[in-house]
Amino acid sequence: MPPLVAVAHGSKDPRAAATVHDLLDAVRLRAPGIGVRAAFLDHSAPSLPAVLGSLAPAPMDLEGAECVAVPLLLTAAYHSKADIPARLAEARAAHPGLDVRVADTLGPHALLIAALERRLREAGVAVRDARARAETSVVLAAAGSSDPAANAIIAALADRWARERGWRAVVPAFASASGPRPGEAVAALLSGPGAGPVVVATYLLAPGYFADKIRDGALGAGASAVSVVLGACPEVAQVILDRYDAARHADRARRDPAHAIAASPLGNRFIRGHRRGTDARREQPNAVGYVRSQACLTR
Repeated sequence: MPPLVAVAHGSKDPRAAATVHDLLDAVRLRAPGIGVRAAFLDHSAPSLPAVLGSLAPAPMDLEGAECVAVPLLLTAAYHSKADIPARLAEARAAHPGLDVRVADTLGPHALLIAALERRLREAGVAVRDARARAETSVVLAAAGSSDPAANAIIAALADRWARERGWRAVVPAFASASGPRPGEAVAALLSGPGAGPVVVATYLLAPGYFADKIRDGALGAGASAVSVVLGACPEVAQVILDRYDAARHADRARRDPAHAIAASPLGNRFIRGHRRGTDARREQPNAVGYVRSQACLTR
């Protein structure tokens, strides 16, 4: 199995790197046969070039080497569209014997909705109570991007989450680059007619400046609860493995068209078996690109 290189943004806040390492420990527990390496784009070590360089074959090695780079990013924006491809191009030029396949970003994925609900439940929100959900509004608070397409993905996620899980409302909000800010979204929902409780789901992987800004703004505006970052949620670990598998299947499909049929989401493709006795859940694609898994949404 080729190594999995998890590419994180990096932060000056040491909690962020610690959370990434905790998350990757959860990935290793689920897939002990895969070598998992962390790499950071900024602020933290090791850097992506350093990790790829350590995986590159020796100059006289005719067989080469391979790895799969999985961006630890929740939406496709600048870092996944420009920054990571540029750095990988540099690595390929420096190490021509290294075959680097790039996976999709983690979001959107149905298991991330399950992770958001897990964190809300831990914050004291009655996620499993349908009546409580129908009375509660959720602010889905993301980092925000200057790329409108990335923000549109968050809005689509909010719409789907409200529709499929029966929340009173789920509205997107952004800590930077776009509006509304989480505190503004909380205030708007609380001022609406017949307003019930308003809670905030933090759609970030790791703690740091944005997570603190979301929490402070939301609580100051009157939110009943604010969830912590997704971090080392088991659902997030599973998404990383899903993206890794999909990238490997895509590479095999280019070499062997028959494999594309077997690995297609329209065939018998399952989420990697959930550990500790639970079932594997079948995935189904839908029109907006999410991987649908109703059983996972209600856990």
